[in-house]
Amino acid sequence: MSLRLIIFSTALLVSSAFVAAADTVLVMVEEKGCVWCARWNDEIAHIYPKTTEGKTAPLRRMDIHAARPDDLTFSRSLNFTPTFVLMVDGQEASRIEGYPGEDFFWGLLGQMLSDANIDVSE
Repeated sequence: MSLRLIIFSTALLVSSAFVAAADTVLVMVEEKGCVWCARWNDEIAHIYPKTTEGKTAPLRRMDIHAARPDDLTFSRSLNFTPTFVLMVDGQEASRIEGYPGEDFFWGLLGQMLSDANIDVSE
């Protein structure tokens, strides 16, 4: 194998990994007056973007009463707030309905990312 082909193949693999990560988001479905949304905001929101999970699946907020974005496809209706929906390439991969507290949230999110074969290592 030529050096040129090896370099091209490596660059292609690296660039495809970045594209996959860029198409992964965590959608937080919320509404005004939601006590559990406020609790998540107090406990998690300020640190989420600094974590490996937050860098891998950036947070995207959505009001439950707003029109559904055209670029996202949910597997079923959204009925509870907060609901955290892991989206991969615009498709729902999994969700957490409600906020189970800080300790459970991180474990459940980690499992969601693992189940979707999303690498969260730095």
